[in-house]
Amino acid sequence: MSDENVNLEGLEDFDELDNKIILNDEDGNEIEFEFLDVVELDDKEYVVLLPVAEAEKGEVVIFRIEGEGDEESYVSLDDEAEAERVFEAFKEKTKDEFDFAD
Repeated sequence: MSDENVNLEGLEDFDELDNKIILNDEDGNEIEFEFLDVVELDDKEYVVLLPVAEAEKGEVVIFRIEGEGDEESYVSLDDEAEAERVFEAFKEKTKDEFDFAD
């Protein structure tokens, strides 16, 4: 799984989050994430996830959501500018929930 990591420091109340999701990487390994939010931007939807094993780093992973229902899949972002725009929208949307470091 090649993912785009974006820094999110000072995540508050991580232990209280209970929205877990498990994804498989390209080698079939299961990776557990905390679901943080879905962000809509430019007529596309993105999911923002926090890898549980690396939660103390405060880095999130952003995927573009493609398909619907049972056919829904998460696609890695190859464009760093796209990831940054989504992260900025996520920060604005959740500024009252999380403490972001500049």
